[in-house]
Amino acid sequence: MEFLQHYWWIIISLLGGLLVFLLFVQGGQTLLYTIAKNDDERDLLVNSLGRKWEFTFTTLVVFGGAFFASFPLFYSTSFGGAYLAWMVVLFCFVLQAVSYEYRRKANNFLGEKTYNAFLVINGILGTICIGAVVSSFFTGNPFHLNEMRAVTWDSAWKGVEVLFNFTNLCLGLAVFFLSRTLAALYFINNVDHDLINQRSHQQVVKNSIPFIILFLLFLILILTKEGYHILENHQVVSTPYKYAHNLVEMPLNTVILLIGICGVVIGIIKTIFSYRWKKGIWFTGTGTILTVIALFVLAGFNDTAFYPSYTDINSSLSIYNASSSRYTLETMAYVSLLTPFVFAYIFYAWKALNKKQISIEEIKEDHHSY
Repeated sequence: MEFLQHYWWIIISLLGGLLVFLLFVQGGQTLLYTIAKNDDERDLLVNSLGRKWEFTFTTLVVFGGAFFASFPLFYSTSFGGAYLAWMVVLFCFVLQAVSYEYRRKANNFLGEKTYNAFLVINGILGTICIGAVVSSFFTGNPFHLNEMRAVTWDSAWKGVEVLFNFTNLCLGLAVFFLSRTLAALYFINNVDHDLINQRSHQQVVKNSIPFIILFLLFLILILTKEGYHILENHQVVSTPYKYAHNLVEMPLNTVILLIGICGVVIGIIKTIFSYRWKKGIWFTGTGTILTVIALFVLAGFNDTAFYPSYTDINSSLSIYNASSSRYTLETMAYVSLLTPFVFAYIFYAWKALNKKQISIEEIKEDHHSY
């Protein structure tokens, strides 16, 4: 049973890493009026992102579905109490889907600029809220569970209070600037336009610096704070420097974290100093996935409560008390063996869409453009 609980937390971590990488779509949407200076350039960027936005949306749905199936108590606790925070995230992604579908439709009553604004809103709120919610895995939430495991949320803000925590805001803003950095790297790789390429290089510099500062600050804050340790009798105790201890006691995960951070930095630095190099998205993207996986493992492994409650410490959730039954986890484990085939399909579809860089001329000739 314990093996299955750890196995499914790794699957959740992998999906979380892929989701954060794919948030470059959201980051690119926030750059529509920064990198693009006219309607043709904006259409070029929207169509470059439009060929990938469904990957992000699908990964978000799969991430949520896998979390619900493998750790249902987390799902019921979080959505049952912090539903306002999740509704904001979901509403942002609904805005995105509607915008790509209707922004260029003839006679749409809102107008193209309104849908562009929706894309920008999705890019800002979606990334910051996701980062803040993930950070609450380390900082905790105000809830308690009764004997029947029903949740009572001890805050009238119903999840929005995660944005009032400095540590959560650090990660939320770090994810926001990371998504913009990844988007600029993606445009360099995918868009055939000299001026957009030049402006994208500038955005890599402007967004990577605050990202690195905020992410390092987040790491310092969580490594020096108290964490929530699960005892053998299933009681939860507050432990000073818990996440720093996890780094020491899980050296393989620490190596993955360092490799991930190095990959992110290498992709950024080489892009900045080599104007013709266009593969930064792959180094920084892979580094992002590894870093997020390592952070999830840091939050959930080594007898750590991954969804702690700071108002009732023994209501905190761990991979042991929040997981599905052994039968459910085993059944889903067999289904998860299909995961490599899904990734192979995504790789094939991505490669087919990226056979050549996209250009303004191609967009104008495409009657199905976004």
